[in-house]
Amino acid sequence: QLQASGGGLVQPGGSLRISCAAFGSFFSINAMGWYRQGPGKQRELVAGITSGGSTNYADSVKGRFTISRDNAKNTVYLQMNSLKPEDTAVYYCNLNMHVTTSPFVMDYWGKGTLVTVSS
Repeated sequence: QLQASGGGLVQPGGSLRISCAAFGSFFSINAMGWYRQGPGKQRELVAGITSGGSTNYADSVKGRFTISRDNAKNTVYLQMNSLKPEDTAVYYCNLNMHVTTSPFVMDYWGKGTLVTVSS
């Protein structure tokens, strides 16, 4: 089970940090990522982080967003700075995991948290 939190309303230029925690029993949690889906748009990758800590970002958020992970807490974070109205979207976390109740390594999605950037 994935639980995302931290979304909300923020003014343009402001900052927000969202997080997503995994609960349960795991053999491994591999890559973690954040996706978003804005109004009338397709879901897109925002940022990803590997188990080794390598990161990648969409061009639209480079230099403004930072993804990080706390393996002890099974949690992935997205620090968002210099937010713009076009960052308004539902943000979804995605974790590639091998849970103990399944023989497969699979991608799991959180329910999403809404981030609204508006004055």
